[in-house]
Amino acid sequence: MMLWLLPLVPILAGAIIATLGDRSRLSLGIMTVATLGTTLLLALLGVSQDWTATLVWTDVIRLSAAFVPVSAAVAIMVPTVALAVVFHATQNESKSGLARLIGLMILFTGGMELVVVANDLLTLLIGWELIGACSWALISHKWRKLDNPQSGLYAFVVTRTGDLGLFAALMALFTATGSFDYAGIQSLGGPLQWIVGFGILFSAASKAGQVPFSPWLFRAMAGPTSVSALLHAATLVAAGAYLVARLHPQLAEVPGFEATAIAIGLTTALAGGITGILQNHAKRLLAASTSAQLGFMFVAIGAGYPSIAVLHMIVHATFKAPLFLSAGIAGDAAGTYRLDRLRLGRELPVVAALTIIAIAGLAGLVGSGGGWSKEEIIKASEHTGFWLALTVMAGGALSAIYATRFQLLAYGRRDKDADSRATSAPGWVALIGIAALTMMTLTLSLLWFSPVAETAAAALDTTLPKGSTLVFGLSLLFVFTGIAIGVYLVRYHPALGATGPAAIASDWLGLPKLIDIVLVRPADAIAVAAARMDDRVVDRGIRGTAACGDWLARTAAKADDRVVDRGVRGTAVFGDWLARVGNRFGEAITDGIPEASARLTDMIGQDLRRLQTGLSHHYYAYIIGGVFAIFAILVVGA
Repeated sequence: MMLWLLPLVPILAGAIIATLGDRSRLSLGIMTVATLGTTLLLALLGVSQDWTATLVWTDVIRLSAAFVPVSAAVAIMVPTVALAVVFHATQNESKSGLARLIGLMILFTGGMELVVVANDLLTLLIGWELIGACSWALISHKWRKLDNPQSGLYAFVVTRTGDLGLFAALMALFTATGSFDYAGIQSLGGPLQWIVGFGILFSAASKAGQVPFSPWLFRAMAGPTSVSALLHAATLVAAGAYLVARLHPQLAEVPGFEATAIAIGLTTALAGGITGILQNHAKRLLAASTSAQLGFMFVAIGAGYPSIAVLHMIVHATFKAPLFLSAGIAGDAAGTYRLDRLRLGRELPVVAALTIIAIAGLAGLVGSGGGWSKEEIIKASEHTGFWLALTVMAGGALSAIYATRFQLLAYGRRDKDADSRATSAPGWVALIGIAALTMMTLTLSLLWFSPVAETAAAALDTTLPKGSTLVFGLSLLFVFTGIAIGVYLVRYHPALGATGPAAIASDWLGLPKLIDIVLVRPADAIAVAAARMDDRVVDRGIRGTAACGDWLARTAAKADDRVVDRGVRGTAVFGDWLARVGNRFGEAITDGIPEASARLTDMIGQDLRRLQTGLSHHYYAYIIGGVFAIFAILVVGA
């Protein structure tokens, strides 16, 4: 039962912290380190001792939690990354509502831990709903600005739409097996197997920002930068890829599941890459890159290597979180997130140096942790087919392009004759979080050494895919070509995506517009038509019913006057007649009965008094007569 503490500690602590009101940055930092440090310790203990937990709700419904190699790795990664990100938030985010923000971020982390350790769909659903609700609250944190709550609602509705798939899967599994356990998925067949498999994939794709759900990630940028870092690196978005990887052994047998996962992931990787290149907003560029990187994970899962997808997820968390935090620092310093107006390399040299370490992973450079995990995904794709591997390499080239644009535009050096601007560099305490994450990124670069990589694979109970030298050489060529294109775009088109057709295409290649035309407008039209029908048909029917009821009431009133009142008058006449008869004969009867009874009683009393003579022999005679009478009665009865 100790395993339940892993999600409960941050959930309860986060809920309490969120209600504390204004607190100093120091106190919130201490509470964050204490809570998430404890969560990390529990994760390490749980994994090392192989904790399990079961909560019996009813004879049928049970909540269960357990570790498998994939979930053990992610359970440790989540609080590790969250600790650095949330501590950064305590030192850098606005003081207004800071305790609420920190509490919700810690609660968010606890919900993710529940998703990770869940061993059945019902437990998973509880955590799934919790992280969805937290994401809405965190995106809407700065609620005084009207656009922020609207953006939070948009993200919530889109992901909730995807959650319908998980609900369908849960109901189908329970219908077929009478249980919610993951193990029961493998016993399914026919339509129910399809509903469970694709329902889970549908829900996971929505959380992971895969096509066609990707646009919600841009709306989520309305939240504080630290929230974006946590959401994209270690919680909500990562949860989508994690779920598919965790359940791959059970879902791989669903016909068409792996091919669909590859199609979704590859489409998103390419669309997200192009969108990232066209973006002129620092946070949106990183959001598009998240969709693309999660797309690579879906490809690896579809290719039959879920553990490789999880390794890339862990590496991605360590370089994506500091990039978002870096974007927040740049945006605060420059007062804008427009990439063509940043170039803060001179003003923020330390942040620029930390950012370039993380950006190397995003670009997939050799020697970086991100470069290693990306190459492993390409190897996994090569096992499925050369053309799939080639397409993934093309997605890697797109990553190199937008990563280069981000680094050179956000932290490049401005011309010496450019207008000077006043910026203040953050203090060393404010940089602890981003520095810690960057050190994690550097540490994971050791995966390029075979013993380290083999140890990581053994921990996940998997083997690393083998790839050809030709494919590796082509992959490097794609990466360096992407870097060269990125440098060219920065030099000759620094404001790419700020105006014109590129700006229109930068919004997910027009996907939000398509969604508006295909889904939103028809839904609005149906709603308007339903309202008109309500006014013209339903309301008329109600008014007609009311008129009919009024006519019936009037008719009933008339009937009351003609029939009921006549009956009442007749009853009254009859009652009056009875009263007169009663007055005439009733008095004689009612008075005669008691008077006659009294006279009869008096006569009997007079006769009985005669027997009271006072003479003994009379009484003896009475007794003897009584005895003979009793004897006679007994004889007759015998």
